[in-house]
Amino acid sequence: MGSIELSVDVAADARTTWAVLADVGHHHRWMEDAVSIRFEGEQRRGEGTVFFADTRVGPLRTTDRMIITAWTDEREMSVRHEGAVTGEGTFTLEPRADGGTRVLWRERLNFPWWFAGRLGEVVAKPILVWVWRRNLTNLARLVDAGPAE
Repeated sequence: MGSIELSVDVAADARTTWAVLADVGHHHRWMEDAVSIRFEGEQRRGEGTVFFADTRVGPLRTTDRMIITAWTDEREMSVRHEGAVTGEGTFTLEPRADGGTRVLWRERLNFPWWFAGRLGEVVAKPILVWVWRRNLTNLARLVDAGPAE
């Protein structure tokens, strides 16, 4: 598919932003395509964490096994997608001069032949960009709203 790179500016600092991003089990709160997340084993944070992400984009549904491959507190989280869709994704937090944070999201996904392979990737790319841009907007709103009362 090639890479998809998106970003959003969050008013909150990196620590506050990371607290929401690092809560992998609750990514469905801001990722509209995430239906549910189930962990494999007891680990919930850090490199080596394994989870299953049930996702839905329109009529397409898939469950991917995800492994966190990099984790630097308040800076970066990378995952490897295993399952029907394979690839890698990375969230990077960059502090801004105004005290806020820029969240960068990079993904490289590979679709199986039965999702139309390369043609499916071409068709899916603008849809995924639209969905993931909304996800980042949701993340920024959630972070900037602060903790739930």
